[in-house]
Amino acid sequence: MTDVFRALDDETRRLILDELAARDGQSLFEICTTLAMRHGVGSSRQAISQHLAVLEEAGLVRTRRQGRTKLHHFTPEPLAEIARRWPTTREEPA
Repeated sequence: MTDVFRALDDETRRLILDELAARDGQSLFEICTTLAMRHGVGSSRQAISQHLAVLEEAGLVRTRRQGRTKLHHFTPEPLAEIARRWPTTREEPA
């Protein structure tokens, strides 16, 4: 779970997850373009690739190859595990 919190600690990685949640299965080129156009993120392809590696290591992104292209997919299960660990309902004190 530490990897998930570390991955979410960076604004660019959160933006990547937002974009993958909105449109799953994007290539590195598509992610870089979207981040630059919508969010003004001027990071290099290598920097975005490193962010994706951190997200993949945390289990928040999975990849698959389609020909020569590597597609990235959002995996929400680690976030669901956090929600299960800390329920949002509270019992009122007596």
